[in-house]
Amino acid sequence: MTTSTTRRTVLLATGATGAAALVAACGGGGDDNGSAPTATTDQGTGTSAPAGQELSSTDEIPVGGGKIFKDEEVVVTQPEQGRFKAFSAICTHQRCTVASVSDGTINCVCHGSKFRIADGSVAHGPATRPLPAEQITVEGDSVRLA
Repeated sequence: MTTSTTRRTVLLATGATGAAALVAACGGGGDDNGSAPTATTDQGTGTSAPAGQELSSTDEIPVGGGKIFKDEEVVVTQPEQGRFKAFSAICTHQRCTVASVSDGTINCVCHGSKFRIADGSVAHGPATRPLPAEQITVEGDSVRLA
């Protein structure tokens, strides 16, 4: 007689602690489930982008618009003259990289989410959470990661 192990058998055998670990391991990653986005990465290596790294000159960030830095997973905006903001370039809906900045919004083409350039808040779903703010410094005409 052969016996097959089922998920129910494993859960019963491991008890509550093992079941909790199994459920946690099966949690969604990247959907709009309230999980926090991962840290900014440098060129997809999984390491944090270096603090102080120059992203751009201020004249490359249009007033009322912004610029996406895909390697650093950051979008820098200039909602009004001389006021710069930075946000994660990873959409909070399903973790696509945002694709454009236009008409006062940061736009994800994967599912149509739009975020306001002034504060990263959701302007149009399906995303329900804002883009997390990123820290930058502006020194002279240089925009740098903080």
